[in-house]
Amino acid sequence: MFDPAHTQVDMTLDATLHTVHGAFKLKSGEIHFDPQTGKAQGAIVIDAASGNTGDDSRDKKMHEQVLESAKYPEITFVPEQVKGSIPAKGTAQIPVSGVIRIHGQEHPLFFMVSADAPSGGQIHVKAEFSIPYKEWGMKDPSNFLLRVSDTVKIEIDAVARLGALSAAATP
Repeated sequence: MFDPAHTQVDMTLDATLHTVHGAFKLKSGEIHFDPQTGKAQGAIVIDAASGNTGDDSRDKKMHEQVLESAKYPEITFVPEQVKGSIPAKGTAQIPVSGVIRIHGQEHPLFFMVSADAPSGGQIHVKAEFSIPYKEWGMKDPSNFLLRVSDTVKIEIDAVARLGALSAAATP
């Protein structure tokens, strides 16, 4: 089970003359997988309304016009396939694929997870991927003065309790 207190979900959006940085809060997260078959289940749930860039006006526009977080309060990733296993030592790059539910739609998502060997009953993981939000039907916040990228970069840095992972997931 992922620990919300030790999980960071950061976003980066390139814009004219500056880059927007922000963060979201993890509501819950749990992934189980069988390293023999790669079949995965569980969900990572992000609180869409928690998105914060440090600028109240920009955040209001993000929540009301882009994410519509009152209507779509959660962003959920449901894993389907995990190839590889948690390393006994060092760090492993593990391909993960599944479906992300965002803004009332489902989209396939593939990314690499960097997983460290377990320590103290916990595992540290990092992932990075991009969301083509405009392509996925969300409003473009650009205007005649401000232009923003078509994609937002998401970086996750998380700690999970190993006991919540499938027993088959550890060597």
